[in-house]
Formats: sequence, structure tokens, C-alpha cells
Amino acid sequence: MPVVLRQVQGGAKMIVVTGEAVPGRRIKSVLGIVRGASVRALPLSGDILAVMKNMVGGELEEYTKMGAQAREQAYDRMVTQAASLDANAITGMRFATCSMMPGAAEMLCYGTAVLLDDG
Repeated sequence: MPVVLRQVQGGAKMIVVTGEAVPGRRIKSVLGIVRGASVRALPLSGDILAVMKNMVGGELEEYTKMGAQAREQAYDRMVTQAASLDANAITGMRFATCSMMPGAAEMLCYGTAVLLDDG
């Protein structure tokens, strides 16, 4: 299972994993659920371009960029919330999304903030 390190304010690193444990480390304390969200919408001009491209097929690059930005912002907000709880890791990280209205979507990133041993 890959372990991802994310820099947080103050220079510390947050370990983020999709599994329920961090290989080689013991969870000392579970601090709670953490989450970050971002709602994004394309400007009308981008939405019109995407509709036209949809007619001929191919990747909707405007939506791809919007989704990537929303994921990154939601992830950063989740890590920031975990850092505010003095966590040094997040386990069980997941992404979820839902459509808020045509052309707008919410990206949610969530997991469990934990404190790992120094191992």
C-alpha cells in the first residue's frame, strides 16, 4: 500500500493512506473524522465549449481541470483539518463527488485522523 506524505504548515509532514493502517507503524490514538470539500463550477464560456466538444466526442478538458483542482483543494483542506487536531496521519482516505447542478460539482475528501507512534 503506497504511503503519501503531504507537507503541512510548519514544515511537518502528514502521512495519508487509503488503508486502515500505516505499514510498520502503530496507531496510538484515533482523533476523529476529517474532511475537506470544494464546490466548483465552470464559467459559462467553459461550459459552452464543453457542450460543443461533447457533440463531437473527446475529453472535456475544462471539466478535467476543474475536477483536478477541486480534488486538490478538498485534499488540502482535509490535511489542514487533521493538522489542527495534531494528527500525524490520515487513514482510510477516500474521495466522493456529487453534482450540485448542471456544470457544478462538489468534491469531498475524507478520512480518519490518527496519531501514530514514533516507530
